[in-house]
Amino acid sequence: MRLLLVTPHFFPESFKCNEMAFELQRRGHEVVVMTAIPDYPKGSFFEGYGFFKKRTETVNGVKVHRSFIIPRGKGGAIRLFFNYISYAIGTFIPAIRLGLGKKFDSIIVFQLSPVMVGIPAALIKKYQKVPILFWVQDLWPESLEAAGGIKSNLILKPFTKLTSWLYKNSDKILISSKGFKESITEKGDFKDKIVHYPNWIDKEICEGQEIDESSLCNLPEMPKGFVVLYAGNIGDAQDIPAIVDAAISLKLHHNIHFVFLGDGRKKDWLLNAINENHLEETVHYLGRFPLETMPYFFSKASVLFFSLKDSSIFRLTVPSRVQAFMAAGKPIVAMINGEGADVIRVADCGYSVPAGDSKALAELLLKLSKEDEKKLAEKGYNGKMFSQRHYDFSKSIDNLESLLNEITNKC
Repeated sequence: MRLLLVTPHFFPESFKCNEMAFELQRRGHEVVVMTAIPDYPKGSFFEGYGFFKKRTETVNGVKVHRSFIIPRGKGGAIRLFFNYISYAIGTFIPAIRLGLGKKFDSIIVFQLSPVMVGIPAALIKKYQKVPILFWVQDLWPESLEAAGGIKSNLILKPFTKLTSWLYKNSDKILISSKGFKESITEKGDFKDKIVHYPNWIDKEICEGQEIDESSLCNLPEMPKGFVVLYAGNIGDAQDIPAIVDAAISLKLHHNIHFVFLGDGRKKDWLLNAINENHLEETVHYLGRFPLETMPYFFSKASVLFFSLKDSSIFRLTVPSRVQAFMAAGKPIVAMINGEGADVIRVADCGYSVPAGDSKALAELLLKLSKEDEKKLAEKGYNGKMFSQRHYDFSKSIDNLESLLNEITNKC
């Protein structure tokens, strides 16, 4: 098939759609990507890219077209607004050019924020009368409320209508979390379009399990003791202050170490909090590292940790790192409500406490630091087996091809 992938982020940025595009191309499909100039998560354009540099390139056989955007900067609300709007404007002409210039069999929308990413796909569908497979990774306008703090109906209502229109123009709506179904069906009669399609295990993590540590000599050493590893976005949604509160409660337990990997809007806040609360002995920020190095860090952790604030959207969300943590064969600890906590319970792969409950988190970690290692290892094993049954990459792409064949044959 001739496939168009529409996404706000693509290689060299690290997102699921990279693996999907490269694998579909490897399987004999012709994949074209319409995306933006890479700027995530740094907030500035990646080296070698810019307004007049590498706007078109071929990566692993995939032809990539990059649209103009205003970089997101440090991620403040105003800068993000201009980033989102510039993407919607910047993709208009490329959408017309691609829609008129090349015939596609199907369009895949990898819908991260902003939801406007679906607009150029809808325009091309109108020109070519081809189906759209809309993969929802981020609920709108709920994300504006939860992450952006926007409450005004003057802003939220138009985005609700836009989201509903995009769902209406899609032939299949893929959801990474079963909880997303509630939000989507509230926006229209889309029940028959919805397919549960969870995120798969990152290939880099699976293929890196046997990584040679001698090749990782430039990576920092992990502290000794009971290591609570946080790896991912360090942002507002992750409720970093609640994690720090738990670390403050445990600061006299020098064998318990919080290790942070990643970047985000709250990174500077975290570093200041470590200094102000004299947490240098037990809280460690090591930096941001490539995905392929994660197996090394995971192997040194006692538990893998993630958190989300308590909000309607986050209660419906299963963060993609859950699959990665399961695949690592390590027990998971989470400070989260809703769907994410349910998955941990069903897989019996770890423990969760309510979102924002730093006291319960501290008590749980103190208890686990004294736990029999065999019991923790059992939780990790359960997660690994669960991930292999439900989140296998090759099977996921098989299912995707079946869905693409289904919607293509109907048109």
